[in-house]
Amino acid sequence: MPAEIRPLAPGLYLVATPIGNARDVTLRALDILALADVIAAEDTRTTRKLMDIHGIRLSDRPLIAYHDHNGPSVRPRLLEMIREGRSVAYASDAGTPLVADPGFVLTRETVAAGLPVTGAPGPSAALAALSLSGLPSDRFLFAGFLPSAAGPRRAALTELQDVPATLVLFESPKRCSRTLREMSDILGEERQAALCRELTKKFEEVRRGSLAELAAGVSDDPPRGEVVLVVDRNRAAASAEDMEAALKEALQTMRVKDAANSVAEAFGLPKREVYQAALRLGEM
Repeated sequence: MPAEIRPLAPGLYLVATPIGNARDVTLRALDILALADVIAAEDTRTTRKLMDIHGIRLSDRPLIAYHDHNGPSVRPRLLEMIREGRSVAYASDAGTPLVADPGFVLTRETVAAGLPVTGAPGPSAALAALSLSGLPSDRFLFAGFLPSAAGPRRAALTELQDVPATLVLFESPKRCSRTLREMSDILGEERQAALCRELTKKFEEVRRGSLAELAAGVSDDPPRGEVVLVVDRNRAAASAEDMEAALKEALQTMRVKDAANSVAEAFGLPKREVYQAALRLGEM
């Protein structure tokens, strides 16, 4: 017998929605959309369609558009509804709210007002791409969208050049060719990367290779649809201190050989070299 579904307590509920396949929505997200007193959505048409697919009736509940253009006027209204004791669900257009999404200011002001905020996690294009890329996921940086202007964009890439983590970025398919060429130039043409497009959709595709190879491939066959770029860290920038710190952490839970293999793979270093360093640390 299914558990009884209780009414939602007053507060803001951040609801992650599918990035493509409508069946990727979580059961909890559907419960919140069914029970919330008010639904705010980045795109009301998308949210209404998702609810229709899963048989959730809006009835006489408000469905309010909340996006970058109307945020200043709509936020006070939503906050007042929560103060009055109502539950407000905020649904992103696709993916997890606050990840390249207008929900940040709404959440910040709700927290500042001392009102409850609850997250209902779910689909995320950034994490889906990281999983499919085949690149290290032990440490990663989500860099969002690069600036569209040439100067700031190149400055941003220069800043990311030696970040000791896998990079995850969103990009327009129309700008992919230019971005990959500049990445190859600034980050290094041999750096490994993946171009992930239309994730969870019918024409999902993942292209893997060096930045130079991906740039050439995009020039010959431009991508279509939603694109996520995943770029390996700069292996040459990994210092001896970074490796030693990673080894010390790994040795707390792993055998010497396993710790050495894990760190060598993460840093792209010879296993023998890292194994010898692990042995020295183990003797200290």
